[in-house]
Amino acid sequence: MSTLKPAVSDKDHFEGGKSASIEIVEFGDYECPHCGHAYPIIKQIQKTFGDQIKFIFRNFPLQEAHEYAFPAAVAAEAAALQGKFWEMHDGLYENQNQLGESLFNELAEKVGLDLGKFKSDYGSDEVTEKVESDFESGIRSGVNGTPSFYVNGTKFDGGVEDLFQMLKESAE
Repeated sequence: MSTLKPAVSDKDHFEGGKSASIEIVEFGDYECPHCGHAYPIIKQIQKTFGDQIKFIFRNFPLQEAHEYAFPAAVAAEAAALQGKFWEMHDGLYENQNQLGESLFNELAEKVGLDLGKFKSDYGSDEVTEKVESDFESGIRSGVNGTPSFYVNGTKFDGGVEDLFQMLKESAE
């Protein structure tokens, strides 16, 4: 059974309860159609369970298959340096069919980023290294496709619908 390596830390982006009993990590690719399909279901899970879960997103851009996966992950991490990771993350998934530099800049403006800082952060080693570090974590954790989910540190075998069902059953 695959386990999450390294464990969730303060380097990760999360939403929900900081000390929630259920921790869900998604390894995702902004251009992956399966991740795009999972996105609204994850939102539904978050709405249903609120602070009972802590949701973490790690970048796993499949560069060979998806031309804009890595640049999109870099855009999200550049936004994170201004405290707007989730706004950019959501914008990227909600406009998945328009990924590209013009969308990244449009979203940066829409979420209220300092555009000069966004552009310089977008090209920075710090941001690229964060994406590469997430990807490396996925390799070490046994990720073999996106989206891949880990629940409380253990790989979840199933899709996002199965995950939602399991959470609903465990809450009863």
